[in-house]
Amino acid sequence: MTSFTIHNIETAPEQSKPLLEDSLKNIGMIPNLQGVMAESPSLLEGYKTITAIFKNSSFNIEELTVVWQTINIEHGCYYCVPAHTAIAQMMEVDPALSDVLRNAQPMPTEKLQALHEMTVSIVRNQGKVANAELEKFFAAGYGKRQFMEVVLGVSHKVMSNYINHIAETPLDEAFVPFEWSPTLA
Repeated sequence: MTSFTIHNIETAPEQSKPLLEDSLKNIGMIPNLQGVMAESPSLLEGYKTITAIFKNSSFNIEELTVVWQTINIEHGCYYCVPAHTAIAQMMEVDPALSDVLRNAQPMPTEKLQALHEMTVSIVRNQGKVANAELEKFFAAGYGKRQFMEVVLGVSHKVMSNYINHIAETPLDEAFVPFEWSPTLA
């Protein structure tokens, strides 16, 4: 297996240093994922940019959590499920929502269930969603904008989930209390 470096501000390529400094300033740490991504300043910048764009989509904090965690779980990402459990906690999302997502249980509302099912369908079917699925999603109160924003969320998570799988990114200490694996679901 090829070893990937977890960069810090001193070891990162010059173009990545300000991006890592921003994380340190805003979240108080440089997550190992971003340390790995720092090898490619373009990837790290793209990831951070899409993170900000997705957080400013039309989804509320519960919906963001449903989309992120659904994708993380579908991809079996041992790193991002705990990370987004911690993020949901920081965003003050009801821990019960994280629990149902992590344990593959039904969502607490029909609308969140429709969002979860659409996200699963997009990931599993590589975007080939049936008209009946779209109609069910729209009937739950979502529109074309939200459909497209789920695709944005998938794009965001592909970057992090795939890098974690390939680099075998170690879990940060801050995320260890939320450890997860597909066998724990």
